[in-house]
Amino acid sequence: MQSEPQTVLEDRFGRVVDYLRLSVTDRCDFRCVYCMAEDMRFLPRQQVLTLEEMAFLGRAFVSLGVRRIRLTGGEPLVRRDVLMLVRQLGALDGLDELTITTNGSQLKTMAPALASAGVRRLNISLDSLHPERFSAITRTGKLAQVLAGIDAAQKAGISRIKLNSVIVRDLNDDEVLPLLDFALEKGLDISYIEEMPLGQIDCRDRRGGLVSSEEVRALIGERYQLLPSTETSAGPSRYYRIGSSKSRIGFISPHSHNFCDSCNRVRVTCEGRLLLCLGNEHSVDLRAVMRRYPQDMPALQNAIVNAMALKPERHYFYHDDKPQVLRFMNATGG
Repeated sequence: MQSEPQTVLEDRFGRVVDYLRLSVTDRCDFRCVYCMAEDMRFLPRQQVLTLEEMAFLGRAFVSLGVRRIRLTGGEPLVRRDVLMLVRQLGALDGLDELTITTNGSQLKTMAPALASAGVRRLNISLDSLHPERFSAITRTGKLAQVLAGIDAAQKAGISRIKLNSVIVRDLNDDEVLPLLDFALEKGLDISYIEEMPLGQIDCRDRRGGLVSSEEVRALIGERYQLLPSTETSAGPSRYYRIGSSKSRIGFISPHSHNFCDSCNRVRVTCEGRLLLCLGNEHSVDLRAVMRRYPQDMPALQNAIVNAMALKPERHYFYHDDKPQVLRFMNATGG
C-alpha cells in the first residue's frame, strides 16, 4: 500500500513549489525566431497527453499545494477543445489563479469563453508594433490580429493582461519605449525578457544579440522614472511602476540576474515530461505513470513528490559556449 504523499511540494533546497506551467501542445500558428526552427517537426499526436490526462495532472498538482496554473504551448489556444480543459481547471477547489500565455492570435474569438471559464490573467507575446517586423519575427503572424485579440480580451473583462517582449539587439531593441508607451496607453502590464538560449539555431549569434535588463531599464530611464515595486507575481519578473500608472513594468533576467534561489515552479510538457528546471534536462515521465496506472491519483502524486529531489539548485544555459538545452521553447512550455 502506498503512503499518503505530502501536501506541499518542497525541493531539497527548501523551495516550495506552488506554481505549475502546463503545456497543452507543442504546435503553434507562429514560428517566432527565438522560439522554434522555421521548419519544425511536431510531436505525433499519440505522444501528446489527452486533455483528460492534463485535467487529471492539474488535480494532482493542486492536491499537492499548487495554487497557480499557467497553460502554455506552443500556442495553447490552437489545441482542439482546449476550452474543456480550461473549464475543468478553472473549477478546481484550491486553485487561486488560472492563467494563459498566448501569442494572441485566437483571442478575438476565444476571449469571452476564456473569461467565463475563470481566466483572469493573460500573458500575450508582443515583440514589435511594426507590421512588417512583427511578421519577420513571428515568420507567419499578423500584428493586426494580435492587437484585435488584446482589445477583445480587455472587452471580455480579463482583469490583468501582460505583454511579454523579448528584446534582441539589432532586431527590435529600438522598440523598448514604443512598446512601453503602448502598454501604458492600454493600461497593460509589460515584461521585458532576456532571450533564453533554448534550442540550437544557426541564423544568428544569440550571445551577441543579448540585451540585458539593465540596458532596457537605462533606455526607459531616459524618458520615465522607474520606481521599484515590492509587488510580485508567480513568475520571475521584478516589477517597477511609473508615476500613478496602473501598469507594472517587469524585467525577466535569466542571464544578468539569476532568480533561481526563489524558484517556485515546475513545468510539464505536452507529452507529460515533468521538467524541474527551464535551463536543465532533469525530468520525470509522468505520462508513463498515468498510462501504467490509469486514474491512480496516489501513484501520480507520489511520482510528483519524489521528483522534487531532482530539482537542481540553478540553471546553466551554456556549456562550452554552446546551448546546453537543445529542446526549443515550444517543446518546453513558456
